[in-house]
Amino acid sequence: MQDPNYVRDAFSRIAERYVSTNHVLSLGIDVLWRKRVAQLVEGWQPNSVLDVATGSGDLAMAIREVLPKETRIVGSDFCEPMLNEARKRFDGEWLVADAMDMPFADAEFDALTVAFGLRNMADWPKALQEMRRVLGPEGHLLILDFSQPGGTFGKGYDFYLTKVLPKIAGALTGHADAYEYLGGSIQKFPSGKDMLDLVEANGFTDGYWEPLSGGIASIYTARCC
Repeated sequence: MQDPNYVRDAFSRIAERYVSTNHVLSLGIDVLWRKRVAQLVEGWQPNSVLDVATGSGDLAMAIREVLPKETRIVGSDFCEPMLNEARKRFDGEWLVADAMDMPFADAEFDALTVAFGLRNMADWPKALQEMRRVLGPEGHLLILDFSQPGGTFGKGYDFYLTKVLPKIAGALTGHADAYEYLGGSIQKFPSGKDMLDLVEANGFTDGYWEPLSGGIASIYTARCC
């Protein structure tokens, strides 16, 4: 679990180059991950969606593309410079809000997504409980985040994550420390069954895990109890 002041500062510093840097570091695969998330959300047919830790708004807009225009989609983030990037790129409902204490009513949304955001929060159980609060009965949760592949591939991925990625990102953004933090945060973050256990211990049921791209990222879905 993370220091929110450091996280806010780190993302504020890289906000303007966040999107382009991500595309380079992932070789564009992040676009395919968001399309898969949008496909799953579309299947739920929600009337309202909250994208927590929306950052530059890419996931919220991927979801916007597949849902009816009358569907309410809100993107929230506690880092205003990141939200400013979303506002520059997309029309939408963007709100500065801390995921640990969101300014939404109980049961206000039918679905909630969080991509590469839960990992950066100060208290994972508390954050999940707050997400549970703003979801309605039978509401759907979807988490997209990096995970830890096993075997030889996993060892190679760890080397890239801790040794190669910070150097490339540092050259692109001028802030290598933010991406050194990224590697460490991924290694500490629960994945696979451990993530499902965490989700189900904090108000959700029917947990499902879908590894992506050999396990370097994963989608987790669950439903409100």
